[in-house]
Amino acid sequence: MSVRAAQAGGHGNRRDKARPWLLKGADLVGRTTGRLRVLPDLLICGGQRCGTTSMYKALVQQPTVFRPVWRKGVHYFDVAYDHDLSWYRAHFPLKAQLDLAERRHGVRPIAFESSPYYLFHPRALDRIASDLPEVRVLVLVRDPVERAQSAHAHELARGFETLDFVSALNAEEDRLRGEHERMNRDPNYVSRAHRHQAYRTRGEYVRQLDRLGQLIGRERIKVVDSHRFFAEPETVYEDVLTWLGTTAVRTPQFDQHNARDRSHMPSNVRRELEDHFAPYDARLEPWLGHVPTWRTTQRTSMIDVGTP
Repeated sequence: MSVRAAQAGGHGNRRDKARPWLLKGADLVGRTTGRLRVLPDLLICGGQRCGTTSMYKALVQQPTVFRPVWRKGVHYFDVAYDHDLSWYRAHFPLKAQLDLAERRHGVRPIAFESSPYYLFHPRALDRIASDLPEVRVLVLVRDPVERAQSAHAHELARGFETLDFVSALNAEEDRLRGEHERMNRDPNYVSRAHRHQAYRTRGEYVRQLDRLGQLIGRERIKVVDSHRFFAEPETVYEDVLTWLGTTAVRTPQFDQHNARDRSHMPSNVRRELEDHFAPYDARLEPWLGHVPTWRTTQRTSMIDVGTP
């Protein structure tokens, strides 16, 4: 290793060690000014590995769309709900910043965050409905077969998985058995298996969407087919902004983020997963306004997109 590389690595290690302290300091500053800050108008709630990072990166390019000050996703409603709402509010921009943006650009600003576990967490949606009664929710969905394998590759790389893809699919039912109930009984219980190893179950999007619709109303939910987003980013992006009641001030750059290489999926495994997801996919049409693109085109391995 060169001296320059070693120095760069040292700087990176120091930044990584310093980050928790910086975040604690930012939280303290945020709480002292909490009454002057806004709560989000929009939550990107999922799905995991469905292009949420790419949508997030596109939205924050607008000077009238404000993200959390320090974190992309606060994860308040899933794993940080032991804090109060003032702690959550502390993560967002000052109302004065949004007022200034509106005066400059003549467009109503919005604040948002992206925490893809919200959609799947058994308690998060009720918490959102209770604490943010006017919030809008954006959900991205992709071919659940590809999503399952993408999620496995992601968790394997992060150290949350040790089994190969087929073994992990076979182990999923046992791993998840009783976890949903434990999480509902104990608000502080965090399930590694539920968050990181639900490859098949997290792709049953419509079950999660139906529950969200019952809690906050379907009119406040926008579901985006991520395959269409990457094929026609300008059209989908404009549609999302219109739904939010705002408009683009700047022309965004569209990129795909968080790609990971994956191994070949055996054809019998693919067929089994396609059969499993078929009834769930069929019920997505009313949410999307069209048949899911992965059900109308030949299935091909697509680039991995999304976040944990």
